[in-house]
Formats: sequence, structure tokens, C-alpha cells
Amino acid sequence: MSELMQVRVTGIIVENDHILAVKQKVTAGREWSLPGGRVERGETLEQAVIREMEEETGIATKVIKLLYVCDKPDADPSLLHITFLLERLHGELRLPSNEFDRNPIQDVAMIPVHRLEAYGFSEKFMKLVQDGFPEAGSYQGLKRNIGL
Repeated sequence: MSELMQVRVTGIIVENDHILAVKQKVTAGREWSLPGGRVERGETLEQAVIREMEEETGIATKVIKLLYVCDKPDADPSLLHITFLLERLHGELRLPSNEFDRNPIQDVAMIPVHRLEAYGFSEKFMKLVQDGFPEAGSYQGLKRNIGL
């Protein structure tokens, strides 16, 4: 029997008008995404996003605030997607080991926010970042409502 719903967390770090992103296969037209992943059994949301950020990017972080809660019911299993704004504590960007990953990360970079569309992110998401995440801390319905 498959899981009814998977909970996934995503972390956003914005520094000097740049946003942290990872390069891996997302969809046919997009190879860059925000770092994050599945919440594991026994983890809090905060523990999961901090672990995923460190595993995928080499950066130790802390949670600043909840940004958005979204659904992706058409995924299998369906997803509850929770996005947090994070602050870098220490660490240098590096590629993860990828040893157990079926979808390995090929690059980790700070991308200029004004160039997000060139990396496959939507204009809607770029505007959310530029506007300082309006309606932060709220349920946004479908994940595409925040441009992801």
C-alpha cells in the first residue's frame, strides 16, 4: 500500500539579492530547484529542513519563519509542501555525496533573484521573492499558486 501523503520541506536562503538553488532534474523544462526533501519519521519540520539544507548544500542554517504551506495532490503520493525562510549560520557551498540519490544534485549556487526565470523558475515565484514573500505564514492551496 502506498503512502497517502508525503510531507516535504523546502528552505529558502536569500542573501544580497541572490537565492540558494540546487541543479537537479525537476521537470522536462527545469533543472534548478530549491533545496529540500522529505520529512523522515521522528523528525520535526524544523529538523528536516535544517538536515536537508546541510545534506544538499553544505550550509548550516536556522529557521527564520514559515513562508508557505501548499498541496500537490496530483503527485504520487500526494504532497504537503512546506516552505521556510532560513538564515545561513556557517558553512561553504558544496555538492552533496549523492551516493544514495536517484536524482543527484549536479550543482549548488546562489542565483541572482532577478535571473530566476533564466534558471527555469516562474515569474510568479521570482516576484514573491522580490516582494519579500507577501502572505508569509499562510496556506496557499496548490503549490503552483506560489509559482513552484
